Amino acid sequence: MPLSEHEQRMLEQMERALYAEDPKFATALEGSGLRTYTRRRVYQAVAGFLVGIALLMAGMVAQQIWISVVGFLVMLGCAVLAVTGWRKAPKPGEQRAGAEGPARRQARQRRSMMNRIEDRWQRRRDEQQGH
Repeated sequence: MPLSEHEQRMLEQMERALYAEDPKFATALEGSGLRTYTRRRVYQAVAGFLVGIALLMAGMVAQQIWISVVGFLVMLGCAVLAVTGWRKAPKPGEQRAGAEGPARRQARQRRSMMNRIEDRWQRRRDEQQGH
């Protein structure tokens, strides 16, 4: 069951509001800047990892165990960020933005989102009828 025109207008209005409030986040969600966003995130995580190593060594030299522990935690957190960012990065051959126009990609994303919403709605209706 497709959305009514009113529901589609409301969805489009929410999308415009998201772009108005936080365009950087909306662009990251859109996927066009996903590759550069994840690459930047990995670079920041590597830099943070190096800061963690420096803190770890500084704590050892100053014989302050808490500085070393903080350095280790910074290293651990940055390693997790780097690995998750690396896994989420699209492969070099996966350039969705160049393969199709932004209007077509947006329409396909909207359809897939609409399909997920419709599936959830149908499951809820089925569950309610079962009780």
